[in-house]
Amino acid sequence: MSGIELAAWSFPILLLLIFVRVPIGLAMFVCGLVGAWLIYGSADPILNQMKQLTYSTFSNYNLSVIPLFLLMGQFAALGGLSRALFKAAEAWIGHRKGGVAMAAVGACAGFGAICGSSLATAATMGQVALPELKRAGYAGGISTATLAAGGTLGILIPPSVVLVIYAILTEQNIAKLFLAAFVPGVLAAIGYVIVIAIYARLRPQEMGTVAPVPMAERWKATVKVWPVLTIFLVVVGGIYLGIFTPTEGAAVGAFGTGLAAWAAGGLNRKTVAGAILGTAVATGMIFMIVLGAGVYNTFLALSQLPQEAASMVAGSGLSPMVVLIAILVIYVILGCFMDSLSMILLTIPVFFPVVTALDFGMSPEHFAIWFGILVLIVVEVGLITPPVGMNLFVINSMAKDVPIMATYRGVMPFVASDFIRTAILVAFPAIVTFVL
Repeated sequence: MSGIELAAWSFPILLLLIFVRVPIGLAMFVCGLVGAWLIYGSADPILNQMKQLTYSTFSNYNLSVIPLFLLMGQFAALGGLSRALFKAAEAWIGHRKGGVAMAAVGACAGFGAICGSSLATAATMGQVALPELKRAGYAGGISTATLAAGGTLGILIPPSVVLVIYAILTEQNIAKLFLAAFVPGVLAAIGYVIVIAIYARLRPQEMGTVAPVPMAERWKATVKVWPVLTIFLVVVGGIYLGIFTPTEGAAVGAFGTGLAAWAAGGLNRKTVAGAILGTAVATGMIFMIVLGAGVYNTFLALSQLPQEAASMVAGSGLSPMVVLIAILVIYVILGCFMDSLSMILLTIPVFFPVVTALDFGMSPEHFAIWFGILVLIVVEVGLITPPVGMNLFVINSMAKDVPIMATYRGVMPFVASDFIRTAILVAFPAIVTFVL
């Protein structure tokens, strides 16, 4: 069996292993190891490469940004910043029809600016907002759907762990990727707010309100979010202006959120230990996926599949846009079954050579950043696409009284909003690249 045939067979085998609940990192590691073994005809070469691959992967300075951003999110949750964001937004717009749901979306966007993970954003904001939405009289389906969709803003609003990984894989500038993601992230939040407004007009019986809050109370609630705004401006602004690197910015952000949590009384010996342990567990999981992807991608490189795929697509006569749309559709489908980080690590080494061989009429750097933002968006669409969107299950597990079918129905308008936004960004790349 040729190397290309081995690589082609490895994809269904990998998906089967994931389906039977083998951890994704381990599944990629095993497929890559066995595949390289079969190509070499011996285990010795790949085992020798493992020594260098493991060291080069985990000694990558850029990867140190990941545990720092994760720790930043842990401290933000301990400091009650998620609740402060939600309460401030609710104070201003909660009395409007659909206003509490809109406030939840706004709080998700704000928390995403200091978190970097969609699942963490969904879980954290779910704990804060679900009881408030229920108390305000919102139907269960629209409540869970709003928070599942809002959770996707966790990696769209920079900083983003997934964008860091994409930057490393494609050798792009992390700061430029963060800058390019900001406008699409804001557009996502605006799109979700518009969906809620339309939903409130069409199904007013499923929406609730809260009593208007006096202006003095509104400003009092707003003042409480100053740590979030300060941390975001210092971290992201510092990275954009070149004052410090992304890793240094993440360290500053972790320190700042730690101070905010301490000032709010959320830090003590037990909670600090819990935050560090949670960060270590999440980092270990991510790094295992990174290592597994490294082994699997080494096997794919040996098989020559990426190169052959790029040559085949380039000679197929298909327009670049058709190829791009087909790849984006594949990402949406994969997003129903896999988390965003695993998808990026698994597919970028195959798809990126394919699309870079095509002419989209822009510089290589601008194309790589535009493609990265598009991939990030459709990956997150997959996380809220029924029947197996991961964000849907995270939120639904926190609302035991809401049938999963109600969540499915409620999330479809948000999915439609995502598809419209993706189409706009595909048609007008300058929305992403104008800031570069």
